[in-house]
Amino acid sequence: MIERSDIVKPEISEQLDLRFMQIHFSIQSGSNLPGIEIANAFSMTEFITTISKSDEGLVAYVKLEFTDGNILTKKHGGMRILEIKSQTNNSAFAKVLLNGPIAKLFCESDDVWWVRPTYLSLNGLTTTVRGTKSGLQWLRNELSDLVINGFSIKLSAESLHSPEFIDMLPTKQRIVLDKAIEMGYYSRPRGCTQRDIAEVLEIKQATVSEHLQSAESKIINSIGK
Repeated sequence: MIERSDIVKPEISEQLDLRFMQIHFSIQSGSNLPGIEIANAFSMTEFITTISKSDEGLVAYVKLEFTDGNILTKKHGGMRILEIKSQTNNSAFAKVLLNGPIAKLFCESDDVWWVRPTYLSLNGLTTTVRGTKSGLQWLRNELSDLVINGFSIKLSAESLHSPEFIDMLPTKQRIVLDKAIEMGYYSRPRGCTQRDIAEVLEIKQATVSEHLQSAESKIINSIGK
């Protein structure tokens, strides 16, 4: 039996430095992790919300997509299906225990937590994380030990809106970044291309690319430092 515990969210004050980042790694990079079995079994596993945490892992609601409903009755490394809340021919809303090493990281710390969108497929794991500066630093260090071939960090529009990040950028980079955010460049799916941004600002696409890459590099390197 799983020992359930209520999730107690930390009290958030105006001074608390909360940040967002999105982490991605491929199936090949995480081939040593049990979650690869989930990716092979389900075409998409989408995290919905956390229910509770314990030493066994993270109890959560997820959406599962599949081609054969019989897969729901089988065992999967990194995930135990506890209850099917609703089901169609190709998808199910389920209560599960996520007991792989990455899920357990989020049980060890109250300074970082999963938020949506977080999903697993054969393209890899993309997880959106919210947390404190120290929490994100801790998570990056722990993931570096788990994911054998490394991972990439993506930036969300919400994280890029942080005054701390914006203030560190030169004026030209800030203008291009602001316009990229406004036009949906960092949305999923993207709402524009670099060429679209260049046309609106009446500059070269290469200039847009240079400014965005430089701004992203500065922000990424500042996360968790």
